[in-house]
Amino acid sequence: MYKRILTSALAAFLISATCVSKDNVTLAGNVILPRPAGIEILDGAYIFTGEPTVKVVRKKGPSESYTLVINRKGVIITAADDAGEFYARQSLAQLLNAAEKENGPASLQCQIIKDYPRFPYRGLHIDVSRHFYSIDFLKKQVDAMAMFKMNRLHLHLTDAAGWRMEIESWPRLTEYAAWRPEASWKAWWNGDRAYVEEGAPGAYGGYYTKEELRSLVEYAAEKHITVIPEIEMPGHSEEVLAAYPEVGCGGNPETHADLCIGKEVTFKMLQDILDEVIEVFPSEYIHIGGDEAGKQAWKTCPDCQRRMKEEGLADVDELQSYMIRRIEQYVNSKGRKIIGWDEILEGGVSRTATVMSWRGTEGGIAAMNMGNDVIMCPGSYCYLDKAQDAPFIEPESIGGYLPLEKVFEYEPIESSMPEDGLDRLLGVQANLWTEYVPTESHAEHMLWPRAAAIAEIGWSPLEDKAGYQDFRQRALNAMNVLKDNGYEVFDLAHEYGELRASLSPVRNKAAGGKIQYLIRWHKAYPGSGEMTLIDGQHGGWANNDGRWMGFLNDIDIIIDLGEPTDIHYIGATFLQSSGPGIFLPERAEISISDDGENFHPIGECFNDVPTSDSNLLFKDFKVICNENGRYVRYKAFRNPAAKAWLFVDEIIVN
Repeated sequence: MYKRILTSALAAFLISATCVSKDNVTLAGNVILPRPAGIEILDGAYIFTGEPTVKVVRKKGPSESYTLVINRKGVIITAADDAGEFYARQSLAQLLNAAEKENGPASLQCQIIKDYPRFPYRGLHIDVSRHFYSIDFLKKQVDAMAMFKMNRLHLHLTDAAGWRMEIESWPRLTEYAAWRPEASWKAWWNGDRAYVEEGAPGAYGGYYTKEELRSLVEYAAEKHITVIPEIEMPGHSEEVLAAYPEVGCGGNPETHADLCIGKEVTFKMLQDILDEVIEVFPSEYIHIGGDEAGKQAWKTCPDCQRRMKEEGLADVDELQSYMIRRIEQYVNSKGRKIIGWDEILEGGVSRTATVMSWRGTEGGIAAMNMGNDVIMCPGSYCYLDKAQDAPFIEPESIGGYLPLEKVFEYEPIESSMPEDGLDRLLGVQANLWTEYVPTESHAEHMLWPRAAAIAEIGWSPLEDKAGYQDFRQRALNAMNVLKDNGYEVFDLAHEYGELRASLSPVRNKAAGGKIQYLIRWHKAYPGSGEMTLIDGQHGGWANNDGRWMGFLNDIDIIIDLGEPTDIHYIGATFLQSSGPGIFLPERAEISISDDGENFHPIGECFNDVPTSDSNLLFKDFKVICNENGRYVRYKAFRNPAAKAWLFVDEIIVN
């Protein structure tokens, strides 16, 4: 059955029927997503056929707030503004969807819903550079966003894989930099990263005309959603340098992917582009990227070095800051503001810039302490390019595991945040990066329902936050609505869940012993600390779940069992996930000792899995033996592939 996604404040309600009581699913708390701020259940029901009677009243109050009253005579919406009325109608539509049956009168429980957003910014980011999606697809996601009261669509329009916006003043950006010879991002990235002319045989890519983007902006505005464009600078600019090498520092764009800050032509280009972006997008904010600039070419580029000398800049971080400040001044002169990823803090940034914190939350907290506005989107909770279920049943992803439950657990406000600066935390955003998301149906699969969890985090008050099972049931209802309207959502009802071995303690004679790391783990992946590898717990699907320990070198560990022990098995589980560069060890050596000094080998294991295998793999490097000893030494040698990570969970001795 078709179910309504309300996309206009003037949309008609075409009702079927049901009867309800206080125990029926048509209670707001059982249905509406995001969960409303306050719900009061009244006696009785409103019974009607055809369209329900809806009266709208304007009353001053916080922006986007509303009160929805259902009594025996009809529905009364009291709203502070047009957005509040629109969101009230979204909530009503969800109640009506839950009440539908095929025949007879419709009925809704009498109740009062008082609602308002927790944060003013509730965003969804879609990367259209790595894979190009149609304007119709983006409008379809706007409809779903509106259903969940999200109000910012952030479009990642430019990156190495393709430039996606028509720029009349620099036409090669779309004539050439928008096209590549193959659809697979991974094959292109691991190959020669070539671009081709528009219209070339087999050319893959595309771009949006200004008229198409204007139509998207207008369509979204009708749903009270602002479209925020992102133009990456100075890094992630391989496609720009391929089209216009004069704005680079020279060399291969694959290894020198940053714009040249020393040349005035670079700023001429950026200002021309921003003029055309501002012409199309009326949003208060323009996102300028700023992340992951390599900065290496700047250290030897004569133009960049001259700029640093003229401006008195101490290092390349300050050179990037010079560019960010100069671009910000230009954007401000046009009556707009900038947002940048948290790297824009490096070298200093103006207090008028808004920071989007993705590398954890530390950058956002630092920005708040500096007086900057912040939007939180930490990758461990908000990056929807990770697998959301067991990787062996999910499409290939960039790596990691981010189920709906973990997304739902995210809490943006932390104790370390300055209390007098919490008003600078504008909100949250879900980010979909699309290196491994080649189709529109795959993108919807990755987005929903996880983006709806971010919507609830951004809208619903923390003090009224229900548990995950309550949210999951409302998400199941909402996903049925989306499926009935043609969305390819994740099958939450048949979720496989976490790696089974990680759900129960593992028998291990080494658990609780002493462990010595002759080569220390990488600071970015400490697991749960020193005892991670002998804590009696296996890791799960994701290398960053706190149970896996990561190394960017070989592994050499000694475990003290406390006393001489009969040993029949020694082994450790390793993870391979080629997307983030995690590979199985080349080999492992295992030895034992009575005194902790003199070890004798008892076995060696060799890897037989090629690095070309793109599946998520787990492999035990183990020996079966009949030994006695007090000390176990476990050595693993990382794959010689450049920057190969080793991830290991439990070292088991039995």
